[in-house]
Amino acid sequence: MRTAIGLVEATAVDVIAVEAISDAEARRAGAASREELLAGLARHPQSPVFRVGLRFAGPDPRIAMREQADLSDEEHARLVVRLDRLNRASRHGPWTRAAELALELGREMMAFKRDVRKLKELGLTESLDTGYRLSPRARALRRRA
Repeated sequence: MRTAIGLVEATAVDVIAVEAISDAEARRAGAASREELLAGLARHPQSPVFRVGLRFAGPDPRIAMREQADLSDEEHARLVVRLDRLNRASRHGPWTRAAELALELGREMMAFKRDVRKLKELGLTESLDTGYRLSPRARALRRRA
């Protein structure tokens, strides 16, 4: 799973008895104490309780990809095909190559963000505290367009 810290892998998902929860597990789950966690779980006595094992699985691969500005001819062509496909599939018309995307396109912000995430999957954008910017990979793609 991609998270704010990078990739996280679920290593186990087990149904457990509430009695099996330790103090340390309660604190790792975000509770101040085992008693606090048990009180919260008591509000839903019929619901199963799961112990989920997680481990850090590495950095988000999109970070390294977006820095790749040396595009081979094959990679350039593959990205152009993918962007063209995103444009054709859009109910709002072509959008992947606009400069000030949301404002210029007059798009609703949440729908626009979903589209920008598609570019992020290709390593073409990076998220800022507010907004997005083109990655070095995207600038290299635009130079060759």
